[in-house]
Amino acid sequence: MIIWCASYPKSGNTWVRAIISSLLYTQDGIFNFNLLDKVAQFPSRSQFKDFTNDYLDYLDLKKICPYWISAQEKINSDGKLRIFKTHNGNYNIGGNDFTNKKNTLAAIYIVRDPRNMLVSISNHYQYNFNKCTRMILDEVNVLINNDLNDEQESNIINLLGSWKNHYNSWKIVSNSIIIKYEDLIIDPKSQIYKLSSFLNKFGKFEANDEKINNIIKTTSFERLKKKEIQEGFKEAAGSNIKFFNLGPKNNWKDIVDDKLIQKIQKNFNKEMKELRYI
Repeated sequence: MIIWCASYPKSGNTWVRAIISSLLYTQDGIFNFNLLDKVAQFPSRSQFKDFTNDYLDYLDLKKICPYWISAQEKINSDGKLRIFKTHNGNYNIGGNDFTNKKNTLAAIYIVRDPRNMLVSISNHYQYNFNKCTRMILDEVNVLINNDLNDEQESNIINLLGSWKNHYNSWKIVSNSIIIKYEDLIIDPKSQIYKLSSFLNKFGKFEANDEKINNIIKTTSFERLKKKEIQEGFKEAAGSNIKFFNLGPKNNWKDIVDDKLIQKIQKNFNKEMKELRYI
C-alpha cells in the first residue's frame, strides 16, 4: 500500500521527504541526500514500462492516465508499504482515477501560501511572475519537459491543474494530514512530531528527542542549501539554478506586483481563507 507525499511544485515536498526519510531510514536522524531516494517519485517512467514502450507516451496524459491504477497495483503486488512523492493532482481524467482506496493507505499533503510559492516557481523554472501566475491558475496545467532528449525517470507527465484544485483534490483523501510549509519554518519540531505520530500508525520506528533534534539540524534550509553548494543536487532544474534558493527569506510582499497578488487572492480566496493565509 502507498502513503502519498503530495504537493504542488515548490511547496516543501523535498523538505518533508528529507524529514520522513531521516525518521524512517536512519537510527540517528542525520540526513544525507541519498536518503531522498527512499521516497521515490510516482509517476516515473520505469513504473509504466509494462504498459507502454512508446517514448512519446510518457509525454501524453491521455496515454498515461489509463495506467495510473495498473502501475500502482503492480507496485503493491508484493504487499510492502511504500511512500511516494507526487506532484500529480488526485484527479479523475476520462474515467481514470489517479489512485483509489485499494492502493492508497494514507496521504501527507504539503501546502504553501501560493504567493510565496510563486517566487520559488519563478526561480526554479526561470519564468517571469506573469507566466507563473497563469500557471498556478490554469486548471489544465501539466508538468512535463517536452525535450525529446530528456529520458530521465522523472520526465513523465503530471497533471497539476490549478493550485486550489490540486489542494482540494488531496485534502479529501481519507486518513490524511496537511503540513503547511509555513508551520515547518516557524516550529519544525512540532511538525516533525506530527509527522512521526502519523507515520507510526503504519509502522514502528524510533523517534526520540535526540533523533528529532538531529533531523531539525540536518534538514534545516541553511544546511540543505550548503549541502547543495558543496555536493550538488540532482533535482535542481539546471546547473546554474539553485534548488534551495530563498527559503524562509522568500517574501512575496517585497517581490511580486500587487496586481498579480490580487488576482491570486481573488481566485483562491476560499482556500486561502481556509488555510488562514488571508
